[in-house]
Amino acid sequence: MKLKPGTALLIFFGVVFFSGCNKTNPLITGTPEDYYPMQVGNYIIYRMDSLKFINVGSQDTVISYLAKEVVDDTITDNLGRPSFRVIRYLSDTTGTLPWTPSIAYMVTPTTNSVEVVENNLRMIKLVTPVQNNLSWLGNSHIDTQSADSPVPFMDGWNYTYSNTGQPFNVLGGTVPVSVIVNEANDTTGNVNTYLEITYSQEVYGKGIGLIYSKFLQSEYQSPNSSTPAGATIGYGLTFTMVSHN
Repeated sequence: MKLKPGTALLIFFGVVFFSGCNKTNPLITGTPEDYYPMQVGNYIIYRMDSLKFINVGSQDTVISYLAKEVVDDTITDNLGRPSFRVIRYLSDTTGTLPWTPSIAYMVTPTTNSVEVVENNLRMIKLVTPVQNNLSWLGNSHIDTQSADSPVPFMDGWNYTYSNTGQPFNVLGGTVPVSVIVNEANDTTGNVNTYLEITYSQEVYGKGIGLIYSKFLQSEYQSPNSSTPAGATIGYGLTFTMVSHN
């Protein structure tokens, strides 16, 4: 069957148009499973820097460890969904001391997301599709508003993807394909009176999992009669990937 000249031109330009879209379209670059693969036996080793405030909040100090997170077993969450138990082990920064179990948490991959339950807090870490500027309320399953909530500072976090598909440098080298999840970046007050900072960011490597994270929650009270030097409460944690299997 012969096509009319006009029809042939339309088909030609249609093919060119869609081919161009496929080459430049940044929308669909992967799924949560791509960036958070789970298999029993997989592990990632991080340098973990723990920021603490000491001397009645007048000083800060950083204590560093090696943290090894191992996918330990398959389990079922309280909704009956297939999940994985991950155990974090700690050692000194040289890795010469024995690995000591620290905490365990649960990861639940679903069709459209990855959920993590740690310290009884259920967070939606990744959603589909993985694309720049996509946002979701990652802490929507957490009680942040009741009077006895231990984490009111986690209220309303709007997780947002950025730098999708870009390389990211960690201690273990350059991860060629990654995605940044910006979770929180809030500052309230000023250094002259009261200052509260909440910051959280995570980076996932394609085919690897979490390769970097930084968290800080602090409240600073300027000097007064009860705290002449001023005082800061809170804590911070930074994880940077060293190696993985």
